[in-house]
Amino acid sequence: MRGPATGTGPAARHGRSRRAAGALASAALLLPLLGAAPPGTTATTTAAASPARLQDAFTAAAAEYRVPRSVLLAVSYLQSRWDAHGGAPSVTGGYGPMHLTDARTALARTAASHHGDAAEDPRGDDARPAPHPDAGVPRTAELPARLRTLPRAAELTGLPAERLRTDPAANVRGGAALLADAQRRLGEPLGGDGAGWYGAVARFSGADDSATAARYADDVFEVIRRGGARTTDGGQRVALAAEPGVRPDTSQLGRAGLRTASAADTECPRTVSCEWVPAPYEEFGEGDYGNHDLGDRPASQRVRYIVVHDTEGVWDGVLNMVQDPTYVSWNYTLRSTDGHIAQHVKGKDLAWHAGNWYVNAASVGLEHEGFLADPDAWYTEAMYRSSARLVKYLARKYGVPLDRQHILGHDTVPGTTAATIPGMHTDPGPYWDWRHYFALLGAPLHPTARADAPVVTILPHYERNRPVYTGCEGAGEPCAPHGSSAVRLHTAPRADAPLVKDVGLRPDGGDSTTDVNDLGSRVSTGQRYAVADRRGDWTAIWYLGQKAWFENPRKRPAAVGATGTVVTPREGLAEVPVYGRAYPEADAYPADVPVQQVSPLPYRLLAGQRYVAGDRVPGEYSYAVTFDTASHRVVRGDDLYYEIQFGHRVAFVRAADVRVVASGG
Repeated sequence: MRGPATGTGPAARHGRSRRAAGALASAALLLPLLGAAPPGTTATTTAAASPARLQDAFTAAAAEYRVPRSVLLAVSYLQSRWDAHGGAPSVTGGYGPMHLTDARTALARTAASHHGDAAEDPRGDDARPAPHPDAGVPRTAELPARLRTLPRAAELTGLPAERLRTDPAANVRGGAALLADAQRRLGEPLGGDGAGWYGAVARFSGADDSATAARYADDVFEVIRRGGARTTDGGQRVALAAEPGVRPDTSQLGRAGLRTASAADTECPRTVSCEWVPAPYEEFGEGDYGNHDLGDRPASQRVRYIVVHDTEGVWDGVLNMVQDPTYVSWNYTLRSTDGHIAQHVKGKDLAWHAGNWYVNAASVGLEHEGFLADPDAWYTEAMYRSSARLVKYLARKYGVPLDRQHILGHDTVPGTTAATIPGMHTDPGPYWDWRHYFALLGAPLHPTARADAPVVTILPHYERNRPVYTGCEGAGEPCAPHGSSAVRLHTAPRADAPLVKDVGLRPDGGDSTTDVNDLGSRVSTGQRYAVADRRGDWTAIWYLGQKAWFENPRKRPAAVGATGTVVTPREGLAEVPVYGRAYPEADAYPADVPVQQVSPLPYRLLAGQRYVAGDRVPGEYSYAVTFDTASHRVVRGDDLYYEIQFGHRVAFVRAADVRVVASGG
């Protein structure tokens, strides 16, 4: 998720940031189509332009290249939701409303690997030496055709590549030219209605297999059937009239020349395209093996979490890495351009991905293809939708609640001990749109209590919420303005007050920063916190053992009222320790399993403070340090813990140390 270091703060430890970043299963996967334009949109999309300029561009391009306007609009919606992102590239170097890809230009250098460049041990188990990944990453010369569609569009239109990257209207022309070219190559006539363009849409996806191309095309035609309207990030109003009767000619796919990818052995819903690319379970060296552990979940232990990552690697290179037994592993990888999924580790087994063995043993990890693209990052709608479908399936299969204490970002996984906190990863970062993601999951985030409730859910408007970040291009350099899921925290109710400190991230007492990788003073959409105070337009929450203030005006709220249970130290205790993992007490371990120390983190939950509680979980340790599974076992103790939302990351407290009360109690 991160590249080489470019400074001396957390960004240096975590590396450069991302460049600030069948039919549909349910109607939720088309929401939200309606929205308001954010403030501060860029000149390339709004200068002296009417709110209908982009709509007119779709009409003109459709006529020029004889592509049905409905097809052009629906493809663009699935690519970008009609947003232009101010000319900034996506995580895979895609530009503009049509997501024309020019990854060679977008990427300043070869991407770094997700797990090979930071201090975090992906396995997160100090009972065994950390793995030492040495897998390489591909050079930009190896980029596939799906990441080079913008140069091809420049050839077809005669427009300069720079204009295709920065001018939304030109970008739409490029997309129309590509669709028309795909139609001609299939031997199909131009013009007509959308039903005759199924094969061209499938080819436009960039997929190299028929299942992924078909899933993409099915989604496009479902958009056409449903229609919709939306105000884009550039203030442009775009509408697509519903055509509920459109029935595409799916037989065209047989002439597209795509490979057949087998979904055999995969654990995926039928609503996504998925193939089995197994991670190796191999022994090598002296007692060493990789790159995951065999298990028997959920019979042996519950799957409690789903962890969202990004890869910081090209699709082909990422697949090479996860198939290297000397590397580490995760359960699934999702491709950005079309949402295709590769599964690597079965749900019953334990992948090495989160940097915390307790979380690894109880989670499934999803890596989303992404890069450090310049100057910021955005994710395709196709990948968001595919990811949401997979997570919904996994959540149903394992009984995982759809909330932010169970659907974790890698950046919310806690360090296991004090020493590991500074090295923990920070993906998918502040530009992952959690609000949209949960809408796609069918679990939209919304108020569940009055605005003055004692618990709040962080819920800023993604596009309008544009906190200042630094470190995207280099240490201390401002990032490009960008919508964000994150809200910054201060020590007092004013914008010029110092940021709150994180003593775990900076044991020397150093200040938090605005660096895009610095999680010391940040909360994220969907997370819930207990209110500590209110003053005018400012709200304080309990955060890492202190009051933390954020601006929260009623007309432009950054958080909404919520319900839930909270924990506070039981009577007689001035403070209680906080843990990064819920391990059993020493007496619970059998003689042949080494006792794992229950090491507190450098934080304290103080008397009078409250933190939102998630699950009550058993002290549990999955012992798996040998290739031979005969010695593997799950140790459980009598001690119980509560998962809590303690800072940006979750944490654990012993149930015996706290009392649990309703949020209003």
